[in-house]
Amino acid sequence: MKNLMLIAYLDLKESIRAKWFVVYSLVFGGMIALFFVTGVTQSQVMGFSGLSRLLLMYIQITIIILPIFILITTVRSISGDRDNHILEYMLSFPISLKQYYWGKIAGRFITVFLPVFFAMFFAIIYGAIIRAEIPWGIFFLYSALLFALSSAFLGIAFFISSFVKSSEVALGISFFVWILLLAFIDIALISLMMQNRFEESMIIGIALANPMEIFRVAAISLFDPELTVMGPVAFYILDTFKQSTFIIFSILYPIILGIIFAILGYRIFSKKDLV
Repeated sequence: MKNLMLIAYLDLKESIRAKWFVVYSLVFGGMIALFFVTGVTQSQVMGFSGLSRLLLMYIQITIIILPIFILITTVRSISGDRDNHILEYMLSFPISLKQYYWGKIAGRFITVFLPVFFAMFFAIIYGAIIRAEIPWGIFFLYSALLFALSSAFLGIAFFISSFVKSSEVALGISFFVWILLLAFIDIALISLMMQNRFEESMIIGIALANPMEIFRVAAISLFDPELTVMGPVAFYILDTFKQSTFIIFSILYPIILGIIFAILGYRIFSKKDLV
């Protein structure tokens, strides 16, 4: 455990000193600051106002940029250590593969999750200072959703990094995965639905296996319990889940998915040539 925490600390320290972490933190922190400066909390759209509207806008943008940030900054975690011979050097010490791998995951999770969370937490603190109404329920739900989404894509990223030796190839695969989950699956499934090739429930069920789709639907559910803005997806969700059940599912499923990919990644990593 001591070695695992040491690896996590070293990865965290290295990440914080990297330029990408500065950009990563400024993007999410700057987004919150920009929302306050432009008066987002002072306007009302579709019944959303104050911090509720700010958090909704923040989460809608985050769903797009958070996964790709996690993927491109993490897929090179192991492959980059291979390229720079850091992996060979680290394993020359009394550190096991398991300690190295899971230590890297622990350190990188802290790196990718905390800036996103603290940006949202800053919004709550500033809202309290200006005496705005604090939507605590939305804040805690979005915090849990961000935790779950970060877990899912961190697991996917380490899975990719475990079997790809080249950093360039790892980046290419990460972009492909991001585009696939962000848009291509939805477009393909909508096309199949229009052609009536499969049952709608089956198509929507496949769509909900996508952690980004789960995140998007769960984020909207507090503001629109009937999910009217989600189109045909709403009918399947409302017929299958209660809102509370779906919220629990939307948090647990991405976490479990991330753990599965991380475990698969470790098994591949432990059996491949390390250098």
